[in-house]
Amino acid sequence: MYALVDCNNFYASCERTFNPSLNGKPIAILSNNDGCVISRSDEAKAIGLPMGAPIFKWESFCKAHQIHVFSSNYPLYGDMSSRVMKILQQFTPDVEVYSIDEAFLQFKGFENYDFQDYGSQMRKRILKWTGIPTSVGIAPTKALSKVANKIARKFPKETQGVYVMDSEEKRIKALKWLAIEDVWGIGRRLAKRLKEKQVYKAYHFTQLPDDWVRKHFSITELKLKKDLEGIESMLLDEVENKKAIATTRSFEYTFSDIDNIKERISTFATSCAEKLRKQQSSCYVILVTISSDRHKTDAPQHRASKIINLSYPTDSTLIISHEAVKAVTEIFRTGVKYKRAGVIVMGLVPNDNYQLHLFEHENPKHKPLMAAIDLLNKKYQTHKIKLGNQDLNRTWKMRQERLSPRYTTNMNDILKVR
Repeated sequence: MYALVDCNNFYASCERTFNPSLNGKPIAILSNNDGCVISRSDEAKAIGLPMGAPIFKWESFCKAHQIHVFSSNYPLYGDMSSRVMKILQQFTPDVEVYSIDEAFLQFKGFENYDFQDYGSQMRKRILKWTGIPTSVGIAPTKALSKVANKIARKFPKETQGVYVMDSEEKRIKALKWLAIEDVWGIGRRLAKRLKEKQVYKAYHFTQLPDDWVRKHFSITELKLKKDLEGIESMLLDEVENKKAIATTRSFEYTFSDIDNIKERISTFATSCAEKLRKQQSSCYVILVTISSDRHKTDAPQHRASKIINLSYPTDSTLIISHEAVKAVTEIFRTGVKYKRAGVIVMGLVPNDNYQLHLFEHENPKHKPLMAAIDLLNKKYQTHKIKLGNQDLNRTWKMRQERLSPRYTTNMNDILKVR
């Protein structure tokens, strides 16, 4: 059996956990630089606030309907997500973290368990220990657990937040209820093509011949069909090292001077190097990109990128930052207001297995230096040690005018009991 555990209104629930006065009130969470709505509570959805709404256009609407609007508090959300996932690992060792607020669980050797009760235990423990409400769907396959989760989320009073699809009758009834566009893995274009074939429900999709699905779509859709039929075809994904690591960000303001651009690129390169060391990899290639604000059509536009090929693989912040800053200096164009930049490291190899260069190699002092910096930054849970060309006050410069306190990751923001 598989379970999908989904945190309800996750971003909003994180805000409510530490500010109970928000319970039952509409909440909206904004994207980076307080741009668009990326998450809404059920109350905000009911009022009619659309996903992706530019806040500058919907500001008066939010005020009129008393919608509480927050900047994205990623340190808080990431920490709360980590807590939820660690709780789930207490119920089974086979956990696939699917997103920041979702996880698949596989139950091997749980044949004699009461899954309705087990799902309720998971839900209650997460709520008690974190304050985050969840929905739990349990079924014989991953795709069906997604369907079961939708039922638990859609009918909370009838299911108490937990739905177990443990019979053929329940499977067929659920698939006849679920619209084809709401099936996990079925996008808008695919749903449109299926509707042209009179496929309107998930059940209709399972009735298509296997050969026809394989011919007109792909093996992925065929596996999905089998999973929906109750035949286990989609297994838990194993955690693998990334083939490339990227750090790209929009700036809080447009920058037309090279100094600000170089500082941002150095910070992005530092982030990539830290991620490399975390997965014990090194890179041979660095890609640097910058682009102007494409929405400002009346301003000069410029997009450019540069690739740096290294003679030897490295995970050193000093080398990666130096090369990235050098590259962005070459592609920078005076008079252009830049809005976005990024650093991508590629050609990754494991630190304990790579081809040596006969004449060039990394400074041997870099390895212990990077290890010491990582240890100190981890110990103090923040980027206390930085390169000299980075802004010492902040890592990510974003417009966050509605940011809530970082209750769990910053000692200065911890709740105070009076």
